[in-house]
Amino acid sequence: MLKFIDDLAGAIRDLFEDIFTAICYLLAGGVIVAVPVYIILFIFDAFS
Repeated sequence: MLKFIDDLAGAIRDLFEDIFTAICYLLAGGVIVAVPVYIILFIFDAFS
């Protein structure tokens, strides 16, 4: 019974770890894309 609980806890931890990793990758990608686009728009806005 203890082995089952340990396996279940490990599976839940892996699931949350994968979800957390996906959210972090999504946020990092958004920052990597959004910051240069914002800078380019700021420069174009300054010249127009």
